[in-house]
Amino acid sequence: MRVLLFLGLGVTFVISTPWLVTAEEWVSGKIWEEPPLVTPGECGSPPSDAIILFDGKDLSQWEGGENWKIENGYAVAQKNGITTKEQFGDCQLHLEFATPEVIEGSGQGRGNSGVYLMGRYEVQILDSYENKTYFDGQCGAIYKQHPPLVNASRKPGEWQSYDIIFTGPRFDEAGNLLKPAYVTVIHNGVVIQNHFEIEGSTAWHVPPKYEAHGDKGPIHLQFHGNPVKFRNIWIREIRELTYRQKAENEGDKKGEEKAENAGTH
Repeated sequence: MRVLLFLGLGVTFVISTPWLVTAEEWVSGKIWEEPPLVTPGECGSPPSDAIILFDGKDLSQWEGGENWKIENGYAVAQKNGITTKEQFGDCQLHLEFATPEVIEGSGQGRGNSGVYLMGRYEVQILDSYENKTYFDGQCGAIYKQHPPLVNASRKPGEWQSYDIIFTGPRFDEAGNLLKPAYVTVIHNGVVIQNHFEIEGSTAWHVPPKYEAHGDKGPIHLQFHGNPVKFRNIWIREIRELTYRQKAENEGDKKGEEKAENAGTH
C-alpha cells in the first residue's frame, strides 16, 4: 500500500506502509483464569498476599526462634539456626540482614549465616565487604555452586536485603529428577543470581546432589557462630495461572470488539 503525504509548500511524499494492511489477529486459544489482585507494599513492606515470617516482634513462626534475641525490631542469631514451621514450594522470599558492625575474624568466619530454601539449598550470607574468601562462598553465592555475579555487599553493620525468587525441583513418583530447581537473587536491588540452575543440595563437605523430596520444604536461617541480625522477613507463594484450551466450536466473546478494533494495537 502507498500513501500520499502532503506537507504543504507544494511538497508531496509517497511512502510504502505495509503496517496499515489489516490482517486476522492471531489468538492463542487459551482461556486463562483471571490474575488475582495483589496490593504492592511500599519501601520493602510486604504485599497484601505475603505471609509474614518475622515482623520485628516475635519468632513464633519458627522452630528454635525462642533462642534468638529480639530487640529494636530485629532478631539476633544465637545458639542455633531457626526453621519455619510452615513449608513452602515455589516462592518469593524477602529478608533483611546486617552482619556485625564490629569486625571479628576473616573469610568464612566473618558475619556468616545462610538462607536455606526447602531446608537444603543455601544462599550464603557473609560479610563480603573487603573480606576475601572463595568466590562460591561469598555473600550471595549459591554455596559451593555459583558465585554472585557481582559483589553488592554493604559495609558491616549496615542493613542489606535479599529478594529471592525460587522454583523448586520436580521429581517423579520413583524419585527421579524431572526438573532442577532455579533461583534468582537480588541483593540490595542488584541481580546477583540470574535464574541459576541449582545442581543439588548445598553442603561444605560433599558435592551437590539431588535427593527426592516433597514439593514443599521449610525456610532455614543458619547460625554459624556470628550474631547476624535479621528483620522484615516475608514470603509469597508463587502459583502458575491455569487455563483451558478453547474448543473449536466455542463462541468468541470478543468477536464484535475485534471487528471494531481490527488492525489496531
